[in-house]
Amino acid sequence: MAETPMNIPTVDLTDLSSNDPARVERAAAALREAFGVFGLVYVKNHGVDAQALARFYDAFGEFVARPAEAKKPYSRADIWYQRGWTPPNTEVAVASNGQPDFKECYFAAPYPTDESSALEFPKLYPENVWPPDAPPYFQEGLLSLGRSLHEAGLALLRGAAVALGLPEATFTDVCQRAPHVTRALQYLPLGASQVNTGILWGEEHTDFNLLTLLPGGRFLDPKGQPAQGPDDKSGLYLRTRATPEEPKGRLVRGTAPAGCIVAQVGQQLEILTGGTFLATPHVITAPGVPGWQRQSAAHFMHVHTSTVLFPLSRFRTPEAIQNYAPPVLAGTYDIKTLVDIGLAPPSALDQLGYRHYDRLNRMRAGGSGAQG
Repeated sequence: MAETPMNIPTVDLTDLSSNDPARVERAAAALREAFGVFGLVYVKNHGVDAQALARFYDAFGEFVARPAEAKKPYSRADIWYQRGWTPPNTEVAVASNGQPDFKECYFAAPYPTDESSALEFPKLYPENVWPPDAPPYFQEGLLSLGRSLHEAGLALLRGAAVALGLPEATFTDVCQRAPHVTRALQYLPLGASQVNTGILWGEEHTDFNLLTLLPGGRFLDPKGQPAQGPDDKSGLYLRTRATPEEPKGRLVRGTAPAGCIVAQVGQQLEILTGGTFLATPHVITAPGVPGWQRQSAAHFMHVHTSTVLFPLSRFRTPEAIQNYAPPVLAGTYDIKTLVDIGLAPPSALDQLGYRHYDRLNRMRAGGSGAQG
């Protein structure tokens, strides 16, 4: 997959927090282009500690190296893998034609669960799951990373609202008490017979949440040691917005400049902006040599599950209404997507809608349940 160079904008978070209108507008202009054309922006002065990130990856690597049977107790299909360990070959991208992602993951919520929201959507707001014998800095590192990325994401969402001429809190208000989650990922080594056969570490897809923050990852050589990438074909690529000249968009390598993190538009932000900001199709390609792994992490910011997903009034053009109708509750949207990608079972859809059709039959039979 050849790299196509393009100038993806970089936003400095100190510009967004500045009292200087010129600096704020410079950052806002960068966000309009980055989120409108690429669906992605590079971010500097983001507050993520690079040394702490490396320390966490070391701890995560220790956990991943354990036998599958030792990790199995933390694989929680009963809560749709929204916390704890996700085994390899579990998640499938919607557009993948059935190929599971070649990775294993660990999910945790960086902030305490909102109790009232958990009553409404218990599988989306479960408590964290931790091994009692977790490697040192595993739990602390994942939670600290998630909180740092979340704070950077809030600053970007405020900047995105300003960039669109909306009140600054437009997007941050709807993501309060939402099911935000941080995910550590380990992309697995390919054997000699698997390389250059079309296997991808992560199939092309768009994220279904509001905003995704990526702190940067690292390659591990066949001996399991951090190293520079094995070739120029592996890593993150994104697909730009389609144009009449390039109806398929353009594949662009998504490697951030040194010291920067990446922020990607998710489907929820695309819907709220009526497509003004576009969710980023992205793919994680595998190397052309065997034995290499990659570690990375992502923080997924969501709108609250009780938010109605539909273009905001400013973006509610006839075209946008046609593209994003009907309105849908964010929690319902989350459940449907988790079923689509194989994390939730198809039976999860039975939880949507009215579930008391049997009450009349119980009443007619003279049984209990007239109050049910």
